[in-house]
Amino acid sequence: MADKAQIQEAIKTQGEVVRKLKTEKASKEQIDEEVAKLLELKAQLGGDEGKHQFTLKTAKGTRDYNPKQMAIREKVFNTIISCFKRHGAETIDTLVFELKETLTGKYGEDSKLIYDLKDQGGELLSLRYDLTVPFARYLAMNKVTNIKRYHIAKVYRRDNPAMTRGRYREFYQCDFDIAGQYDPMIPDAECLKIVHEILSELELGDFRIKVNDRRILDGMFAVCGVPDDKFRTICSTVDKLDKMSWEDVRSEMVKEKGLSEEAADQIGQYVSLQGGMDLAERLLQDAKMSQSKQACAGLTDMKQLFSYLQLFQVTDKVVFDLSLARGLDYYTGVIYEAILTQTSPVPIAAAQNGVGEKAEEGVSVGSVAGGGRYDGLVGMFDPKGRKVPCVGVSIGIERVFSIMEQKAEASAEKVRTTETQVMVASAQKNLLEERLRLTAELWNAGIKAEVMYKKNPKLLSQLQHCEDTGIPLVAILGEQELKDGVVKLRTVNSREEVDVSRAELVEEIKRRTSDV
Repeated sequence: MADKAQIQEAIKTQGEVVRKLKTEKASKEQIDEEVAKLLELKAQLGGDEGKHQFTLKTAKGTRDYNPKQMAIREKVFNTIISCFKRHGAETIDTLVFELKETLTGKYGEDSKLIYDLKDQGGELLSLRYDLTVPFARYLAMNKVTNIKRYHIAKVYRRDNPAMTRGRYREFYQCDFDIAGQYDPMIPDAECLKIVHEILSELELGDFRIKVNDRRILDGMFAVCGVPDDKFRTICSTVDKLDKMSWEDVRSEMVKEKGLSEEAADQIGQYVSLQGGMDLAERLLQDAKMSQSKQACAGLTDMKQLFSYLQLFQVTDKVVFDLSLARGLDYYTGVIYEAILTQTSPVPIAAAQNGVGEKAEEGVSVGSVAGGGRYDGLVGMFDPKGRKVPCVGVSIGIERVFSIMEQKAEASAEKVRTTETQVMVASAQKNLLEERLRLTAELWNAGIKAEVMYKKNPKLLSQLQHCEDTGIPLVAILGEQELKDGVVKLRTVNSREEVDVSRAELVEEIKRRTSDV
């Protein structure tokens, strides 16, 4: 082991590395990594005998949430869940880990991002990557042939985190799926309507929902001369068009994936096209596309889809976009993705774990919802290969949270972290028992009430607590009020006070806080 002087010198050098990174505003992950090295060196020096040195940090790509952030999250979840319920969905839950073989081979090139767990007892397990594959396994296992369900839970991806853009290794997904044999495009149109409703209700700014169909893509690849065995790998490259220029995408297809330049150029002509029902009609007449039965079936369904979307009054935000590919292997038909069409108006704070760096101005958060039809996935799990057609959508909830958090930071409005309706206070000493008695009465009546944990708190400090936390009402007890059988009810904002009889207090509090 190195001597003390060497360790001290190494600590000094490492300290300079950390300081330099902070000055250069390096990423939080980089700084955390170097700080961890510094703490390890300090631990080698010893210190208090037997005292273990802990590195206080969350794992890479994860974050804790403070009460203010949780209040925002709950509001978002409530909006989403009420929308799912409005559309008649029931909910289920599945395991946080699955047998590794359940997840293997379902995600194409993204399979490398699955978190594998150490073998703990004869079973190879992995953390779930999304909620769709576990849902398909659930349907096959329980022989469910039709269900409309939502599921909100955490999923795990061994991805390179970009936490300022809401990309994590542990995050929530909010899924809505319709399983069952139904007439074409009716459930698909409802999924798009749900995305439209949620994004409109959350007021995240202007958005667009891009729609395509796997059959149209595969037909396009076939008529452009892409070999069958390259369909999926070329598809995952086309899916990068929202992040890369066409030149870079073309280069990857030709140089890395071995596609001919002629085929790549023909693909380029199609993936630049956008429109609505008119584009589907035009492509049905296209000399090349009309040669593919698969593409024609997809284009016919696309026309049908847009006719339903017109009835649902959402075509103002939906665009048929041939560049949309979505990389997951299990999609078989319609695919869609919702993106915010404006960059963030304020910098997204990297407020994870109390660190207050800012991301650069106007960072785009990208896709906030995505989904599609996956008719073959359940059959992959069913012993007899019975198919259950499915279509669904997933809301990119962490990205939504990032935007909602910046909006809260930018506005002067306080975010309430409790739902307390009334603080039970006293203006005089020796009234603790009376305060506790009244508080219990209010709790038993379903009122959200608080009391200060002091025998003789000052009235000013009790009122200040209400100001700080947004509690709208104070029920004040005093000797005279107790004699008269009343409570002085104070409105915190206006400072108005009124005497209310003890018998009518519950109803009066409910009346005054019904819209809070």
